[in-house]
Amino acid sequence: MIIGVVIMLQQYKKVMVAIDGSKEAEAAFKKAVNVTMRNDGELVLAHVIDTRAFQTVSSFDGVLAEQANALAQQTLDAYVVQAKEAGLTNVSTIIEYGSPKTIIAKQFPKEQNIDLIMLGATGLNAVERLFVGSVSEYVIRQAPCDVLIVRTDLDNKTSTGKTK
Repeated sequence: MIIGVVIMLQQYKKVMVAIDGSKEAEAAFKKAVNVTMRNDGELVLAHVIDTRAFQTVSSFDGVLAEQANALAQQTLDAYVVQAKEAGLTNVSTIIEYGSPKTIIAKQFPKEQNIDLIMLGATGLNAVERLFVGSVSEYVIRQAPCDVLIVRTDLDNKTSTGKTK
């Protein structure tokens, strides 16, 4: 008797990568481009402007918010160009104000129908995570979809040059 085995490959049709301007986010972006291309999917570049940054200002300054938004859009636009140069045709961007943790973990996946979230690993130590909290850790626990934390570059090397 022959038993047939059907292998179903997971396909990620809508991949979101969180962009914050860090080297870690850039590594996540590069891997997200590859994953999205392999799955013939859509890449969503997401940025959350953390409103806590404005809490030190006595009154919320609309000019600061506009500058933060313009800088975020400029950064995302540059990543869109890179993604398209790499061969992706379906790339979009989203910018939101609020708590990066909850927006990346809950709001964006629901609103955008995200299959996979890719994040760069943070360099926070245990004490910093205690006070600041790790966005990655929160997203891993709360997101309704798969989450991939990127720790290496495209050659699977860490920032210290060691191969994983």
